[in-house]
Amino acid sequence: MADTQAFLSNRLIRALPPGEAEKLTSRCEVLEMAVRHTVFEPDQPGKYVYFPLSGVISIHTRMREGMAVEIATIGREGMVGLEIFLGGQQAHASGFAQLAGRALRLGSEDFRQVVRDSTPITSLLLRYTQAVLAQVSQSAACNRVHSIEERCARWLLMTHDRMDGDQFDLTQEFLGEMLGVRRPSVSTAASILQRAGFIRYSRGRVEVMDRVGLERAACECYAVIAGEYERLIGLSS
Repeated sequence: MADTQAFLSNRLIRALPPGEAEKLTSRCEVLEMAVRHTVFEPDQPGKYVYFPLSGVISIHTRMREGMAVEIATIGREGMVGLEIFLGGQQAHASGFAQLAGRALRLGSEDFRQVVRDSTPITSLLLRYTQAVLAQVSQSAACNRVHSIEERCARWLLMTHDRMDGDQFDLTQEFLGEMLGVRRPSVSTAASILQRAGFIRYSRGRVEVMDRVGLERAACECYAVIAGEYERLIGLSS
């Protein structure tokens, strides 16, 4: 039986009444995720749902010409596998570990059984679904109208929220993939943020130096997304 107390770093689990959290975690296994570990592939039946305890999972879609764009960032505030919760069998997007970490993994059939038997879990996940939809829709608008520098700051803030410290590994190629832009554009945006003293970026590693300044550099989308998580499930993103 899983130790529920050890899994409270996932904020969805922490938001559940203890007995309901036990129903969920008692069936889970702990998965160690290396960078780029695939959690699901496009148009393939989903076998598991994931509740990250650390690290970050990126949900992204790849266009016909090969360009990939991130559509959601999921960490210890949430769950990966909403298509299973919503009754679907597969997702058009793909998901992989953006930053290494640990996650609780639960088979899809066990998950469906838990949801059927628990009104509190269902209610919480419905509100969480709305929060994720807010993130996806706001990010789509952000990608259309805001500068790469603003989007870069927003993405760094969202990743920082999901980490325990101020440093995390990040290559320019990877950040470009998440933002849907070429490496030179990422390099320019990161250089602007570094010269302003908001971050330190060297050899594929980012350190957030001035969180308040980075928030000022980001577009309003960061605050909108964080506000929706707080409003709907009582958690900042």
